[in-house]
Amino acid sequence: MELLMLAAGLGGLFLGGEALVRGAIGAAQRLAISPLLIGLTVVGFGTSTPELLVSVDAALRGVPDISIGNIVGSNIGNILLIVGVAALIWPIRVSGGTLRRDTAVMMAAALALVPLFWLGEMGRSSGALLVLGLTGYLVWAYRQPGEGATGDDTAEGMPAGRALLWIIGGLLALIVGARLLVDGAVTIARDFGISEAFIGLTVVAIGTSLPELATSLVAALRRQSEIAIGNIVGSNIFNVLGILGLTAIIAPIPVAPRFLAFDLPVMLTASAGLTALLLLRPRIGRPVGAALLVAYAAYVWAAQG
Repeated sequence: MELLMLAAGLGGLFLGGEALVRGAIGAAQRLAISPLLIGLTVVGFGTSTPELLVSVDAALRGVPDISIGNIVGSNIGNILLIVGVAALIWPIRVSGGTLRRDTAVMMAAALALVPLFWLGEMGRSSGALLVLGLTGYLVWAYRQPGEGATGDDTAEGMPAGRALLWIIGGLLALIVGARLLVDGAVTIARDFGISEAFIGLTVVAIGTSLPELATSLVAALRRQSEIAIGNIVGSNIFNVLGILGLTAIIAPIPVAPRFLAFDLPVMLTASAGLTALLLLRPRIGRPVGAALLVAYAAYVWAAQG
């Protein structure tokens, strides 16, 4: 039964995320919002909606390890797993300064978690600081768009009513999927003696990253490298500043020592590695993609302890 709940939850998150992103892009194009801003905000935040719903639901129901593990695990998986798979499908080429700028913001957001996790609790004031940082980033991105990622053009010309239906349907599917995923994950963790932190860092994190995976894989298949990378970078920024910030404002979250001791350093290392790749290499080829996947497998193995 629990496996069926997990499967149904993952399916709901995947379908809901795709519907939400499609509708949001259609609505944004109708409003004549710049393509770059769509890529950084609509796609990045839209694919991060599952993380928001799962983290808030888990925090409100007293399972903070799943709430935080979902965010940290998603960011690790976005870089090591999704960028790795995308690079294996088609080598990623990145040019222009915008993605490098946004990767620096991603790195800064990850570093901001060190003192916040060290306090032992993500309180409402900490959450407000993160959301304030997100607001500043969005204003900066709007005023200095530069070059970089663009939104998916599959929704171009979508009527406003249809875009609204996609958005509403996507949100409903995400809400149901998030509840089923958390229910199934918590039950399995307790039945088999698996820590809730590990479940949050792996099963739940990968499940809520399915929209990012789908978007980046499609972009890789279409040889749209900057969309593939921009989606990941934007999602990681929103995960930390927006999702974790909003979750902490809604329900303060105690931070287990393992996150500061092990998982956050892994996230920082992965973020720094991606930053270095974008700064030093114009191309992320298949060997690097394979190395990222091996690193992710090693992390999952080590996280069991």
